[in-house]
Parts: sequence; C-alpha cells; structure tokens
Amino acid sequence: MIRNIAFLILLLLMTVHAFGQITAPVSAQGSQAATLPLSGRNAQGGSVTATQSPIPGVTTSVNTINPSIQVQGPYTGSASSTATAPFNGKLSLRDSIERGIAYNLGPIGLNDTLLQARGQKKISRSALLPNITGNVSEQVQQINLRASGLHFNIPFPGFVFPTVVGPFNFIDFRARLTQTIFDPTALNNYRSVEQVIRSDEFSFEDARDLTVLAVGGAYLQVIAAAARVDAARSQLDTANALYKQTADQRSVGLVAQIDVNRSQVQMLTQQQRLSSLINDLSKQKINLARLTGLPPNDHYDLTDDIAFSPAPPLTLEAALKQAFEQRADLKAAQAGLEAAERNRAAARAERLPSLFMSGDYGAIGVNPAQLERTFSVAGLLRIPIWEGGRTEGDIAQADAVVLQRRAELSDLRSKIESDVRNAFLDLEAAASQIEVAQKNTEVNDETLVLTRQKLDAGISDNVAVVQSQEDVASARLDYINSLFAHNIAKLSLARALGRTTENWQQFLTVK
Repeated sequence: MIRNIAFLILLLLMTVHAFGQITAPVSAQGSQAATLPLSGRNAQGGSVTATQSPIPGVTTSVNTINPSIQVQGPYTGSASSTATAPFNGKLSLRDSIERGIAYNLGPIGLNDTLLQARGQKKISRSALLPNITGNVSEQVQQINLRASGLHFNIPFPGFVFPTVVGPFNFIDFRARLTQTIFDPTALNNYRSVEQVIRSDEFSFEDARDLTVLAVGGAYLQVIAAAARVDAARSQLDTANALYKQTADQRSVGLVAQIDVNRSQVQMLTQQQRLSSLINDLSKQKINLARLTGLPPNDHYDLTDDIAFSPAPPLTLEAALKQAFEQRADLKAAQAGLEAAERNRAAARAERLPSLFMSGDYGAIGVNPAQLERTFSVAGLLRIPIWEGGRTEGDIAQADAVVLQRRAELSDLRSKIESDVRNAFLDLEAAASQIEVAQKNTEVNDETLVLTRQKLDAGISDNVAVVQSQEDVASARLDYINSLFAHNIAKLSLARALGRTTENWQQFLTVK
C-alpha cells in the first residue's frame, strides 16, 4: 500500500513536470503601437526641379531667360539598361523616358522601399492571424526533489521517501496554435501599415513623374546643344566663305590686308566656338546616358526633334484643380497622414482590454509505441492597469507624428499651387521671347544678305559683314535658347499638373 502511494506521488510529479513543458503558453504582454518616422517625406532624398531665371545685366540680345533642369540625389544615376533592353545607338524621346522610368535610381529606390513596406504589412498581419507550429521532442530527466524544495514526512516506520526520481524519459509529438481574438492595437498597427504602403505607392508614382521631367529635360538640352552646334557650323561655313572672298579680293587689290585679317580672326573665332559647343554637346549626351542606364558616353544619336507648339489650352483655375486631384506626392502625403492617425489610434488602444487564446494537441509517451493523446486550451483576457507610463509615451509620440504630417501636407498643397503658378509664368515669358526671337532671326538674316550685297558691289568693307554675321549667329542662338525655354516650361507644367508619365506627349510635339 505504501509503495503504491509513493508510486502515485512520483507519477503525479512527473506528469506535472511534463505537462508544464508541453502546455502552449498565452502571452501576458500586450501589443505596442508601432513607431513611425516623424516626417512623412521621402527618406531617400533627391529632387528634380525646372527653373527659369532672368539673365542679369544689360544685354543687346533678345534672350533674357536662363532655363535649367536641376537634378539631385539618386535621380542623377541609373542601373545599366543595355543588358535587358538592347540599344542600337538611336535614342528617341519615348525610349529615353521609358528607360529612365525603368532604370533610373530614383524610381528604383522607391520601388525597393515599397517592397519593404509590403513585407512589413505581412509581419503586422501575422499578429492577427493564427500561428501554428509543430515539434517533436524527446527528453531524459532525473529530478532532485530535495533540491526542488520538496520534503515528505510519511509516518510509516522503515519507509524513506526517495529524494531523487529517475532517470526517466518521454517523447512528445505536438502541434501548437496561438490566435489573437481581439487586439485593437495590433489591428490599428496593421491598418497603419496599409496606409504606409499606399503612401509608398504614390511616392513611387511621383518618382516616375520626376524622372520624366529629368530625362525629358536632359533630352531637350541635348537637342538644344545639337542645334547650337549646327548653327555654329553654318556660321563657320559663312566665315570661311567670307575669308576666301576677302582673300581673293586682296589678291587683285580690291581690299586692304586689314580686311583679310579681320575675316581670318572671325573664321578662327567661329572654329573655337564650334569646338566648345561640340564639347558641351558631348557632355549633355553623357548626362542623358547616365539618367537612362546607357553606357556613359556620347556614342549615340537622337532620332527626335521637338518642334515649337503652343501649350494645351488650360486656365490657371483648371490647372490648379487638376493638380490637386492628380499629383501623386499630394496623395502620398494624405496617405501618410492617415497612417499617422491610425498609428495614434493604435497607441490609444493600448489602454483597452485584449483577448488571446492558445492550445496544443499531441501525443506523449515513453516511446512511439506507447503514446497517449493529450491536449490543452488556454485563454487570456488582458486588462492593462498601469504600465509605467509606456502608453502615455506612445500616445505623445504618435501625436507629434500626426502634427508633423499635417503641417507637411499643408506645406505641400502650397508648394503644388506655387509649382502651377510658376509654370504658367515661365510659359508666358518663354512664349513671348520665342515670338521675339523668331522676328529677330528673320530681320538679321535679311540684314546679312543686304550687307553682303554691298560688299560684293564694292561700296562697303567687310566690317559690316562680320558684324552682321555675328548678329545672325546671336539671333539663331537666341531662338534655340527660346525654344528650349518654351519646351522646358511646358514640361514643367506637365510635371506640376501630375501624371506626367502619361500626359507628357500632350505638351511636347515630336517631329
């Protein structure tokens, strides 16, 4: 009888010990609100900006506008595109934009950020879905009851309760399940991540629009540089012809040597100008290649020319309305604010009760042939009372994020309006200048013809011809710069309105 009692006690101790190893625990630690960055603006940096500034000082040229495209940060570089998109040495505007969108580091970096956010969404969702694990374990144990604080005084003479139990072994096959029944903090964390993903998606779309502005502006710069080279070659041909003419006239005594010298200096000046412009053209082509993932050299040709065309008819009020509806960066900021508000709701929900459950099912025994089925189910209702101020701290952080995101959204709306208004002003100024430049070119071409006729007739020296030739060169460069400024202004307006990736062809006319 005594032996049976001792055996039952030992069996109970072993069972309690084993059961403590296999029961699926329910965590008493509640969820905590995620921490969002204070600012919702693009963390990778970089920008693409179209600027138009007046040329300072007094000038006799009709060109009074200095347009430029300023590209900074990751938008200045790209991954190689030729491995996956073969290149035949001919580059159209459409092809350059498509390559830029696919391989420029601006969109690539934000696409990677988007992939990271989608991974974070899965992590947040896992806190709301069932988590199931399985394991097989085998244990061999020996328990020192006296060391564990167990002392038995059995009032039977001659019987001593053992102080060491074992060794004994058991094997356990078990599956465990944990499930969140109600956790408002985890739910709001998940909804916050959903808004973060929406914000990243819109930021990626905005990066594509900025890439169109960067690549399109670089393509226009190459066209303008090539036009300057062509104009300089034409002027060099004219200077060569004038030099030859004056040299022939000098040989028969019709003009003085000073006229020959003047013509020669003019020819050499045009040669140097052409050399400098060719150098600039090569640099502009290398810059375009860097933006589009092409090899960084100038060994390719452009296939498109951008002709003059008026901007699409659009009022300022309609443009502002369209920009506020379409700008992806504004949508990203609105989604970022929603994410911050969801995050604040998650912080406030830390004060609410939460409910969890867990369970396990399996078989345990001394060997696989002697297994007995066992299971356990546990539930936990967690009621937060005092957590040392952690909840208040989370709420304070979330409030600060919401305030910052609201301020940034307000500032962005103001920036968008200024972008549209500036684009309209730049477009008006460029359109006015291109009209004057066209008229100026016609007048100087006519003047050059008349001046050369006087030289041929012997009633004038070549000073007037050289000066008239310089005026023609200046007029043609003025028209090239004016056309570039007008096209940049139209592309800038397309960016200001949003959805530039889809709508740029409405603003630029490709020949």
